[in-house]
Amino acid sequence: MIIGVIVGLVNPEAGSSLHITISPLIAILLYGMFAQIPFLQIRESISNARFIGALLVSNFIIVPLLVWILTQLFPQSPPILVGVYLVLLTPCIDYVIVFTKLGLGNERLMLAATPVLFVVQMILLPFYLWLFMGQETAEIMKIGPFVEAFFFLIVIPLLLAIITQLWAKNNQKGTTVLNVTAWLPVPFMVIVLIVVVASQIGKVYNDFDVIIRVIPIYILFLILMPFLSRIIAVLFRLDLGAGRALIFSSGTRNSLVVLPLALALPDEWATVASAVIVTQTIVELVGELIYIRFVPSIVLRDN
Repeated sequence: MIIGVIVGLVNPEAGSSLHITISPLIAILLYGMFAQIPFLQIRESISNARFIGALLVSNFIIVPLLVWILTQLFPQSPPILVGVYLVLLTPCIDYVIVFTKLGLGNERLMLAATPVLFVVQMILLPFYLWLFMGQETAEIMKIGPFVEAFFFLIVIPLLLAIITQLWAKNNQKGTTVLNVTAWLPVPFMVIVLIVVVASQIGKVYNDFDVIIRVIPIYILFLILMPFLSRIIAVLFRLDLGAGRALIFSSGTRNSLVVLPLALALPDEWATVASAVIVTQTIVELVGELIYIRFVPSIVLRDN
């Protein structure tokens, strides 16, 4: 992130030009993560009805209610609200897996639930925008970018990951390639963060007087969601690993994947919305470093 800030502020033109690489880099990152999913065990993970049910309730009922309350407490202009809603109403499907593991949660459940989370959020996000902001604002969000993001960021990486695993099943070269994919997530997460911050930090810097107003929303969200999702985990009688995974999923938002959607908005909205989203990424990553200690030691401890 520091490297991204330096690149973006020292050479704004070069930094902003990097935005075209965001989607392909995220696709490679997700391919590396999908390739680590033990597909033969996916049925067992998805069949964990209590976890999937808790995940859906927390992310698509509790989170929207909290986000709506926070945006009533801290009113914003429509372009800012679009950015806030885009990023807070969509659960993370990439680095949440890493932080779930670091926070002693069940990362395999998170991996298996990733396609489900992405499909549901893409379906419900336009509805939430209409519900919270009205039909006129919701119509600004075209269906094209959503379909494109789903196809290029989920479908293609997922199919390539499955092909890689099938290739590795009876072929030594395939096994070698599969082993290499295990090393992709960390470096590509680093590259994605550099590119995202470098390409968008100029907007954050130029609109800082606007951005500062959304920071309380992000901080309060990070503070409140672990406790709200813990209640859901208890109600659904999840074990410790699943409960922690639920907490990380509920508190971690889809900053990187929704950025291409924000950039597809009309120019005057895209600038503000993308800056708002990148600001959330910066705040959230600091929060995640606290989460990995806070969640297993305080929010949901070992018995």
